[in-house]
Amino acid sequence: MKSCLLILLVAVAAAAAERLLPAELNYHEAIGIPRFEAIKQFEEGIDFDGGRIWGGQPVGAGAHPHLGGLIIPLTDGRTSICGSSLISNTRSVTAAHCWRARGLTARQFTIVWASNRLMSGGTRQTTTNVVMHPHYNMNNLNNDIAVIRHNHVNFNNQINRINLATGSNNYAGTWATAAGFGATGDGGGSSNPDKRQANLLVITNAACAPRYHPGTVIASTLCASTTHGSSTCPGDSGGPLAIGSGNNRILIGVTSFGTVSCTSGHPVGFARVTSFASWIRGI
Repeated sequence: MKSCLLILLVAVAAAAAERLLPAELNYHEAIGIPRFEAIKQFEEGIDFDGGRIWGGQPVGAGAHPHLGGLIIPLTDGRTSICGSSLISNTRSVTAAHCWRARGLTARQFTIVWASNRLMSGGTRQTTTNVVMHPHYNMNNLNNDIAVIRHNHVNFNNQINRINLATGSNNYAGTWATAAGFGATGDGGGSSNPDKRQANLLVITNAACAPRYHPGTVIASTLCASTTHGSSTCPGDSGGPLAIGSGNNRILIGVTSFGTVSCTSGHPVGFARVTSFASWIRGI
């Protein structure tokens, strides 16, 4: 009887472990490079089945004036993509794994503002001046945030800064908007090349942590539910999760992790900006 009980407990534990979700750690290899190639081919007029945020809406070049697309040449000669948020004339914020993920490192960032296409249009700057958080851990994506230093960019109707969230609000129960150049689904979705946005409901870390491997969701993580029909997807990394509008936009999260399947209803994770605002301002 004891041996049967032990076998049952082991089986239950194994089944529970299988349900835990790993965060994708090899971002550039698994996600960023294929997404760049898909977008490049589309913008060059070659049909493909890629896209952007799942369940969201296409937006114009002037929407989300803080959003900067990132074209990322890597040290192995290939190219990846991410997103970023403009926080001053000379600073932007992104995910640290956009600069350095397991296995691959960026050589530089080209930031693209005021365009709904990555390969053409808008205002562009190239920089190698990127400061990752000193406690960024590429093995579990803790403290997954970095500051990009770039030349002065002028603000206008299509390019503007976003405010940083501060204080102790955990934003649970708040609807927020994510934006980016990532996929619209799992192996399919819209071929519309425009950037997209999606509304997500922020949830507590207590509701999110049991879905991921231990140590993935920590106090400086912010999670959002995707059970309402939209989600960030592969390729949206580094982009904004924001509340408010106009000059009152507030950046509450930086897109960090999810699962390879963005239509599965699993929660997605962001770097919690309130945890990093002081560090960001000191860079």
